[in-house]
Amino acid sequence: MFEALTKLFAQPETPDAHDPKTAVAALLVHLAAVDGTIADSERQAIRDALRDHYDLDDARLDQLMREAARRDAEAVDFYHFTSGLTRLDMPDRIEIIRMMWQVVFADRDNHELEDNMVWRIAELIGVSSRDRTILRNQVRRQTSA
Repeated sequence: MFEALTKLFAQPETPDAHDPKTAVAALLVHLAAVDGTIADSERQAIRDALRDHYDLDDARLDQLMREAARRDAEAVDFYHFTSGLTRLDMPDRIEIIRMMWQVVFADRDNHELEDNMVWRIAELIGVSSRDRTILRNQVRRQTSA
């Protein structure tokens, strides 16, 4: 039994285990579903945000979305995703919060659970309340225009 446990914990991680793209995609997938429904506009907002930010082609984007959904389904908390994101430069972390707001407002509704999740992720990755609020207002204005 001890040998089996040793083998389990000695297995190397998959190369993308801490890939920021996968972590961000999983957070966005979770965010879209946090209010109980995933609108097509939210799915499209996730795809657009990831495609634009990471310059992905459709095949890689589809693969990333599948992996993100799998990782989200297996996750027990956000720390697994956010711990690696704290090492990114601040502009990249701010962009993650912008992408999150784009998903929130994609269906033109800001559910309190979505708002709470963006707040929690921003806190975990070190984005200030001020920056989070500015981004929220910017994205809300863009989507309502």
